Amino acid sequence: MDAVRVALLREVLAGTHWPGEARRFAGSLRRSVVPSGGPLLLVGTEQYEPWHLAAHLVDEAAWSGLPELAPTLVRHHVRPDAPPHLSVGLGRLEAARRGHTLLVVAPERPGAGLLERVHDARRAGATVLSLDGGDPDLGTLAHDALSVPAATAELDLDTVQHLVSAAAGENGLPVRRGPQRLRDRLARLADQLTAPPPSRW
Repeated sequence: MDAVRVALLREVLAGTHWPGEARRFAGSLRRSVVPSGGPLLLVGTEQYEPWHLAAHLVDEAAWSGLPELAPTLVRHHVRPDAPPHLSVGLGRLEAARRGHTLLVVAPERPGAGLLERVHDARRAGATVLSLDGGDPDLGTLAHDALSVPAATAELDLDTVQHLVSAAAGENGLPVRRGPQRLRDRLARLADQLTAPPPSRW
């Protein structure tokens, strides 16, 4: 979803809590990954793989100049012939520790095995964020969560992911970094405007 469509979506949703909630959650994501510089691990459930969100975050990382937003997609099942960026299995969660961020996307109830891995990652010091369908167990493990219950929400979780990824790359969200010279910022902006969009996915 491009910036124009996101803007139209926000306009349609004006007066609801969704644009504000998406920005709030995106702020939590940025505050978690940008100061630490640690990796962002993105994982779904066995039935739902958030590759679309991964692709959008890669785009936002490139366009915003915040490489920390580009996630490592952690997959439940990895084919032997998968390319490197799609070859990271669940074992990667075992290495999560302080400074790492784990973003869990779970439209439905996650399996016990995933919840156990998320619990271990949190206990090791990782920050856990959750985009979910309202699962209470996952909500308890998350430091911050944005829940989209399928039965009651006006939106589906896929649409909310678009709002979150777009907000994560916006310049208006706080980033704790040292001051940059105006010339450096303009040069980076010029590079971003002239570069082709990432095509890893």
